[in-house]
Amino acid sequence: MHVAITGATGLIGSPLVSALRASGHSVTRLVRSSPATGDRLWDPAAGVLDASALDGVDAVVHLAGAGIGDRRWTAEYKSLIRSSRVASTELLARTIAGMSHGPKVLLSGSAIGIYGNRGDETLDESSTLGTGFLAEVCKDWEAATAPAEQAGTRVVHLRTGIVLTPQGGALKKLLPLFRFGLGGRFGNGRQWQSWISIDDEIAAIIALLTADVQGPVNLTAPHPVTNADFSSTLARVLKRPAFLPVPSFGPGIAVGRELAENLLFHSQRVLPTTLSGTGYRFAHEHLEDALRHLLAR
Repeated sequence: MHVAITGATGLIGSPLVSALRASGHSVTRLVRSSPATGDRLWDPAAGVLDASALDGVDAVVHLAGAGIGDRRWTAEYKSLIRSSRVASTELLARTIAGMSHGPKVLLSGSAIGIYGNRGDETLDESSTLGTGFLAEVCKDWEAATAPAEQAGTRVVHLRTGIVLTPQGGALKKLLPLFRFGLGGRFGNGRQWQSWISIDDEIAAIIALLTADVQGPVNLTAPHPVTNADFSSTLARVLKRPAFLPVPSFGPGIAVGRELAENLLFHSQRVLPTTLSGTGYRFAHEHLEDALRHLLAR
């Protein structure tokens, strides 16, 4: 299979490229600068994508977008978070729709933030959507694939949870604190966290390239945990204490209240109902097994 990937140098994109190539697939990376041999340039901010970059491509995996937790959420950065996702998706979808023999599959990034802050409610792909900044961004992000869907492309929305890898994201940020024995739950710790190991994230995306499924697919492990359980499990794996709870106002001072609330204190108990229904078998169903595997590398 020939797969084109955006966001190919990111936390998920980079190992996805490696895994696809190791499995014998051909990969074209769509990059915004410094192309290597075989890469193709595009400029989603300017609306520039030469359709020839997708000639002979069977599927596109679209992972590009400004990092949600990379900076404080100023009005300017929130606009970039939205535009970097919606505009790039619209560009890809329009380009695919305009091709007579274009890619037949589009796996387009999304996130479980689309469900909003839902307390203890159990959520799957049939659940109602939420409210708030991230939920609205995700709704527009998914809606932007409409031209490709209308042209007959099989579109899957990758509603990704917290991706666990020591190479980046939430786990990389938490590790130094927990290794020094300074980790603990956030607030009361009752908020649900829906996670997935980087291994299952990559394997699930590859499986969805050929699975008979379309629409939203939750990329989360089948056993979400509360933040208190996450903290105690990580501490146990690292053989460190975890008795210093982080008050809700603490992260707000460091990164801004809105960002802290959305990423650390909102609760989303999400199940991978559609993915499991395809027959996908998780390498890491339980958090402790996932952490021990990831941190043994």
